Amino acid sequence: MPKEYRTLQEVAGPLLLVRDVEGVKYEELGEIELANGETRRCRTLEIDGTNALVQLFDNAQGINLATSKVRFLGRQMELAVSRDMLGRVFDGLGRPIDGGPEIIPDKRMDVNGSPMNPAARAYPQEFIQTGVSAIDGLNTLVRGQKLPIFSASGLPHAQLAAQIARQAKVRGTQEDFAVVFAAMGITFEESNFFVESFRETGAIDRTVMFTNLANDPAIERIATPKMALTAAEYLAFDLGMHVLVILTDITNYADALREISAARKEVPGRRGYPGYMYTDLAGMYERAGRQKGKPGSITMIPILSMPEDDKTHPIPDLTGYITEGQIILSRELYRKGCNPPIDVLPSLSRLKNKGIGEGRTRKDHANTMNQLFAAYARGKDAKELMVILGEEALTDMDKLYAKFADEFEKHYISQGNFSDRSIEDTLDLGWKLLKIFPRSELKRIHNDLLDEYYDKF
Repeated sequence: MPKEYRTLQEVAGPLLLVRDVEGVKYEELGEIELANGETRRCRTLEIDGTNALVQLFDNAQGINLATSKVRFLGRQMELAVSRDMLGRVFDGLGRPIDGGPEIIPDKRMDVNGSPMNPAARAYPQEFIQTGVSAIDGLNTLVRGQKLPIFSASGLPHAQLAAQIARQAKVRGTQEDFAVVFAAMGITFEESNFFVESFRETGAIDRTVMFTNLANDPAIERIATPKMALTAAEYLAFDLGMHVLVILTDITNYADALREISAARKEVPGRRGYPGYMYTDLAGMYERAGRQKGKPGSITMIPILSMPEDDKTHPIPDLTGYITEGQIILSRELYRKGCNPPIDVLPSLSRLKNKGIGEGRTRKDHANTMNQLFAAYARGKDAKELMVILGEEALTDMDKLYAKFADEFEKHYISQGNFSDRSIEDTLDLGWKLLKIFPRSELKRIHNDLLDEYYDKF
């Protein structure tokens, strides 16, 4: 039986000081029992001699220091894992909230998992099809990669997250694929949108959902991605599945980190965020990847809304250092009616060349991708020139490039939230758009590929 302490001293926000404790460890779970028998969960944040600073998972309202007692449970936060998690919805602490039964666990896993050992990593190289042309065709996602989406307030990143979760698949029928979806600090309306969206399409059957609402405690928000990654590690490395982890919104997670850091009176770093935020984010992101000798993989798409549309803000800045590229959403494209409004030129997938080509996508993928990038960049330049000097100043070829840029945004980037394009559809669409130009203008595509595909469309 765990020892009980009645030495509660002071409460400051979500923090509580307990004096004269013995043998309590960092991050150990505890329970606070109120005089009326109600229990609230907490965990140890700091040990100073015989004093323990604990953090409440719920609010401190109603806690009477004189009549309440604390007992420490001798274990860290754990998640009960089983294949039966697929198709279920949990709160940020791993408790079912979909009306279904409790999970009968195959095992219990500590949620504070470690980043993957670099020496044990296998190189990411297989293609994951999201069904979104701007990602599949130009910034390809590869199994085991970390590819964040940089969004901004008011842009449809929630719809894009749901679309990728519904549509993502690995090629080949023998592959066992699952999605772990974790939402942090979202509204009830958004939570309902995700659940209903997955249920309508049947995607819920291969999805594990963790939902932390905006009115839930900050400590739960910090635990949510750890819960999701622990579930993903079990599915990937114990059951051999290929798992796509989608985390939205990392900005809400970082804000919760700042809130708790301020409550602990820690020295703030950039913009008030704790100095260890880089380490914290890296510890989370680096749990994704592939392990040598194991068939499963964890691919991660963290989604974050950049405060004030600022790419140099600490959250996107640090995320960019740790991950392998970024997908950037554009307010300008959104105003034009592009959906999803992915700005392909500043977006980048650093591992895309490892996942494309013959045997993975199609042999013409790399050449057409380079040609589309080049043509779109020149088309945007031509349109800017048109604004400054007028259309008369443009050559006939410049006008052709300007036309291509418009058609590219209208048909290739913009596809709606319920259009699921195979990689073949995406590549074929690229060729149809490149037909705007005479064959002699397509200098980035090998002649043998032009012979095979140019007149086909």
